[in-house]
Amino acid sequence: MDAIVSWFSDNQDMIQNFLIKFAIAIVIIIVGKLVARLISSTTAKVMAHKNVDPAVISFISSIVYGIAFFVAIIAAISHLGFNTSSLVAIVGAAGLAIGLALQGSLSNFASGVLLIILKPFKNGDFVEVAGVAGIIEEIHIFSTKFRTGDNKTVIVPNNSITSSSITNYSTKPKRRIDLVIGVSYDADLAKTKEILTTITSNHALVLQDETTTIGVSELADSSVNLVVRPWVKSSDYWPVYFDLLEQIKVTLDENNIEIPYPQLSLHVNKEENHES
Repeated sequence: MDAIVSWFSDNQDMIQNFLIKFAIAIVIIIVGKLVARLISSTTAKVMAHKNVDPAVISFISSIVYGIAFFVAIIAAISHLGFNTSSLVAIVGAAGLAIGLALQGSLSNFASGVLLIILKPFKNGDFVEVAGVAGIIEEIHIFSTKFRTGDNKTVIVPNNSITSSSITNYSTKPKRRIDLVIGVSYDADLAKTKEILTTITSNHALVLQDETTTIGVSELADSSVNLVVRPWVKSSDYWPVYFDLLEQIKVTLDENNIEIPYPQLSLHVNKEENHES
């Protein structure tokens, strides 16, 4: 007991300096925690102001808070006189290992953040991307859920979406329908174009304030191909597409204008052998 009292008496200044450093270290941690919360909340407010998804806001703000608080802890430990370089190296190595192990997930997460921030599409849009065409139902951090035309649910990783071209059919209020109609080489082209013009002009869902293009596009092997390009509202695209095809077929048949199928003409030359 006397030895302990003697040690404390002999090292009073060292103990006093350590307690002061320890108190300052505690203050650093407390202040660092407050600063970390302030930075995190400020980051969350900025992202919320930009209409970022709440899930992304929560995740990013948590990461920001963790990094800022970790810096405060390192500063406090360093103030006590301990060498923090080894600790930082260990944490860095652990972070690298975790990052490599979760490389695919982190890539999907980063892509999800980009999709939510850049907003190339939103829920309800009809989109074609990564080999999938359907309506966007849900956009998550790691994946996006589609509903296809035959009512199947397809979940696509976000990394596959951002690494491919995105075609959004819902961003524009109007779309052009591109039809190719082939008629026989014997058909009266003027009459055919007149019939096609009448059909598109009389259709209730075709936009009459937009120019409908009708013209010969190709002299193919078995037919003369004409393009029919009316404009419709994006929501009316498929109903008008199917209806126009049916009306065109019926009307051309009524006017005896043939829509040919691929044909192959075979010519046989007969050679006669003459006996001498």
